[in-house]
Amino acid sequence: MKITWSPLAIDKVSEIAEYIARDKPLAADKWISAVFSKVEQPASLPEIGRVVPEIGNDRFRELIYGNYRIIYCIEKNHVSILTVRHGKQILPVEEISI
Repeated sequence: MKITWSPLAIDKVSEIAEYIARDKPLAADKWISAVFSKVEQPASLPEIGRVVPEIGNDRFRELIYGNYRIIYCIEKNHVSILTVRHGKQILPVEEISI
């Protein structure tokens, strides 16, 4: 399955990486690489992530990477990465609509 990233998800990854890079630039690069690697998992196993509890719809799933939630949606021919959030942040449901 093909993986696509929403503009919001790209923005969130950039924001998080910029925050990490303030103290540890190399750690930020490593974190970005790890997130992109983690996101490859649903390409072959789309249902690998757990159902997003705030939504309760089997199409909306999340992968956990460290303290972060990678929220995605299973679509007919691809997986859409919708957003990346810190686990302690409230997830605005409107943020993950397609």
